[in-house]
Amino acid sequence: MRRIPLSRRSHVTGFHGLPTGAVEYESALERDFVLLTLFEDPAVRVRSQPITLNFEHEGRQRRYTPDYLVEGGGRFEVVEIKYEADLQRLAAQLQPGFDAARNWAAQSGGTFRVATERTIRGPRLLNARRLLPLRTVPVDPELARAVTAAAKQIDTPTFGRVVDSISADRMQVLATVWRLIARGELKVDLSEPIGFATAVTAR
Repeated sequence: MRRIPLSRRSHVTGFHGLPTGAVEYESALERDFVLLTLFEDPAVRVRSQPITLNFEHEGRQRRYTPDYLVEGGGRFEVVEIKYEADLQRLAAQLQPGFDAARNWAAQSGGTFRVATERTIRGPRLLNARRLLPLRTVPVDPELARAVTAAAKQIDTPTFGRVVDSISADRMQVLATVWRLIARGELKVDLSEPIGFATAVTAR
């Protein structure tokens, strides 16, 4: 079943690849949500338009299809994606469906939430766009060990200090640090832009 979007704002359709299969999106914001979800937890399963709920509101039969179901690793979350402006403008129209989804999710042992550009877009999404493609890029094992060791040995290690401490081709060291961050081998604060002053911790 396909839905006609309530708003044509940034109306983009397509599919995003996940380890568990392709996930459909109908807007740029939905695309960004799927990418961010994949980046933050690649083990979860994301299903597009997972269920259509039939309910009664003010004596009329209504239907509502939430955008996504995210499940796996103890997570069961029904998610609706909306731009803030549309959420405010269509609040009265949308609320009954949201209530139905919240009740259904609770009965299924999960939760319901509405995600907007405020929670989806920002430094974390920018980091996801940069790092996600690097997760599958090969890493030189010897150089990776040297980078990890440096991050453990340096007092107050930062991206820049780790790079400067390795006696090897600087571009290769930089690439290795980025790939290790992408893989989670080096931990950083992903809610902030990543640069040479970024603190790093070896896993």
